[in-house]
Amino acid sequence: MSAPDFIVHDAKDTVGVIVKEGIEARTKLSGWIMEGDRRLELECIDAIPLGHKIALAEIAEGDTILKYGHDIGKAVARIAKGAHVHTQNVKTKRW
Repeated sequence: MSAPDFIVHDAKDTVGVIVKEGIEARTKLSGWIMEGDRRLELECIDAIPLGHKIALAEIAEGDTILKYGHDIGKAVARIAKGAHVHTQNVKTKRW
């Protein structure tokens, strides 16, 4: 089994974390869901840098983003499945 392109810690997470360099748009990725030790395939629609997040499913504006089983903010725009999830479409709920 090859090393995953992204990792999901908690089965309830809405994003995965890219763990390989050079992920290009329109690439089929392999992910590992640590909870339950399962694999997931997903096509990324954007180039996504190492350490950044990928949407595991469609995320609506206003939805909570879950990473590592924790609320990390809310979507400030619709995020398509396979899209880059970062500061352009997620903001903290603190302000």
